[in-house]
Amino acid sequence: MEQDSELSRATGNSTINQLTFRLGAFGAAVPLLFFVIWAITTSVLQLSSEIGLVLGAIFGITLGLFFCKSKWADYAQGLFDGLAQPIGVVAMVAWFYAGMFAQVLQVGGLVEGLVWIGMITGFTGGLFVGLTFILAATFSTAVGTGYGTTVAFCTLMFPAGVATGADPTILFAAILAGAVFGDNLAPVSDTTIVSATTQDADVPGVVKSRFKYAIAAAIPTLIIFIIFGGGGSIENQASIEATTDPKGLLMLIPFAVVLFLAISGHHIITSLTWGILVAVVMLVVFPVGSFSDVISFNPDSDNIVEGALINGITGYINMAILILLIVAAAHLLRLGGTMQVITSVLVKWIKNSVRRAEISMWAIVALLNSAITINTAAEIAAAPFVREIGEKYQIHSYRRANMLDAITSALGYIFPWGAPVLLGWSTITMMQETYEWLPIVSPTAVFPFVFQGWFLVIVMLVAALTGWGLRYQGKNGEELTEPPQ
Repeated sequence: MEQDSELSRATGNSTINQLTFRLGAFGAAVPLLFFVIWAITTSVLQLSSEIGLVLGAIFGITLGLFFCKSKWADYAQGLFDGLAQPIGVVAMVAWFYAGMFAQVLQVGGLVEGLVWIGMITGFTGGLFVGLTFILAATFSTAVGTGYGTTVAFCTLMFPAGVATGADPTILFAAILAGAVFGDNLAPVSDTTIVSATTQDADVPGVVKSRFKYAIAAAIPTLIIFIIFGGGGSIENQASIEATTDPKGLLMLIPFAVVLFLAISGHHIITSLTWGILVAVVMLVVFPVGSFSDVISFNPDSDNIVEGALINGITGYINMAILILLIVAAAHLLRLGGTMQVITSVLVKWIKNSVRRAEISMWAIVALLNSAITINTAAEIAAAPFVREIGEKYQIHSYRRANMLDAITSALGYIFPWGAPVLLGWSTITMMQETYEWLPIVSPTAVFPFVFQGWFLVIVMLVAALTGWGLRYQGKNGEELTEPPQ
């Protein structure tokens, strides 16, 4: 029987529901806290690398083992349970498909086409940054993945923008800001769906009710990007300017195909697959590339398989490993009861104040997103608290879902140790192999300028403090301006 038990643990057939740690709830948070400190320190010292961040996550998880009072086998099983969660796997697959799609568009000359159109229309510098924010917001709202948007736009719009005089740091921030907008507002976004379902709300009603918050943040964001987005140097970009070619704009057709399919309700993987297929056909039919640019076999290469498709996958393998480790560390935090401790403290502070209840919801979502750098994972962790407090004070399900999703979508793209920021940094680093003049923007440099994220956090805090947009739950689910009697 004991051997069967050990085999069950080893194969992941048992599930751990609780772990106890030295130092209690703080001990359970050690793996994540260590990773955050490691990520910040290496970034500030300009020693960041993808594999180095993976090592930091492994160090954190290993350190947590020595804080665990439960059986180490239970700790290991809890870790495996966390690794097996769908959240991380879904993000990985989306990255791979988005990476392949963006790489195929890049070898088709879309970057050079965008530079050409920017030059002849005058959409350079700050105007290009503003356009990038609008397009990224549109794309992410349509396809429902801010991560995929970050990959695609850092591959395509970042080199084009830098070549036309955009400030690299502000341009990177505009891409992340656009991803924030769509992740928050897209009906098919995982954060939108999770925020609605966990608060027992319908997705269309949630999206409609949160539009005012998203726009309140987006308008000043766009203005600031246009005003301060210029000033980049184009001295070293003569090579791309010399090769600009309007034929590359043909690659906007598969881009439009992805948008159309996503808006029509197709899954992101389906949409990106058709986008890749259309792009490959156009590469072959039109004089913008060749099939060998998409995939080829080189026996003399270490990788054997070369081309855009393989580049779109291999460029994110380290990040895929990192996302799984972060999700696992977040799962260990939940098993250790950290959430319960935080909740009990805040409930005592709230007493009978609706304003304090909303401030508490804002605070707990912000706290979890600062530690759990995968936005959907942080949202799932915060959802029970938001629902419990919100229902107690009869706050409408739309309002609860908006408070949960807006802060999650915002902070997920701000912190330097956050997965989307690291993903964008990784993509830009990879693109430097193609465009040697391309500057690398560090995660610690970009985070103050992700204005859509910061403004959205501020908007929701103001809403909690002032009661702007507050609605109460009626007996039949209707929105009321006063608490029901």
